[in-house]
Amino acid sequence: MSSHRLERAPVAQTGMLIRRPAADVFAAFVDPEITTRFWFTRSSGRLETGRQVQWDWEMYGVSALVTVKAVDPFERILIEWPGSNGPTAVEFRFTSSGDGTTFVSIRNDGFEGTGDELLKQAMDSMEGFSLVLAGLKAWLEHDVSLGLIADRYPMGQTDPG
Repeated sequence: MSSHRLERAPVAQTGMLIRRPAADVFAAFVDPEITTRFWFTRSSGRLETGRQVQWDWEMYGVSALVTVKAVDPFERILIEWPGSNGPTAVEFRFTSSGDGTTFVSIRNDGFEGTGDELLKQAMDSMEGFSLVLAGLKAWLEHDVSLGLIADRYPMGQTDPG
């Protein structure tokens, strides 16, 4: 196997069109009463600039302390949360299409570690946020909770990689 070097740290990015107005889609991320329908199972509060909130995934016994860096209503949310080797930044952008739909893009960067660790963190992040967006879409467009996050690692299953 040849040795490869990264020129720069990877960035995880994903996005999806949600057929709902930006206000609804934005609210789904800042209001834990909605977010718990498709992502984490419990939160200590709403996302507000300068606030720290705890998100829990009770099915896994995992929590994350999230620092809210910026909230620009209906346009952008910037948080910092714990990564494998240190905090990373996650930015959610909401682009209204003018026809009652919203494109949500998520970018996670600031990963730390070796080349292999960086790639794994970025790939895991992109997978996780893609599942979050798929769950969001099902919830907001069809009022269906798909259980994507809970079913990703059922009954103690682990990542085969």
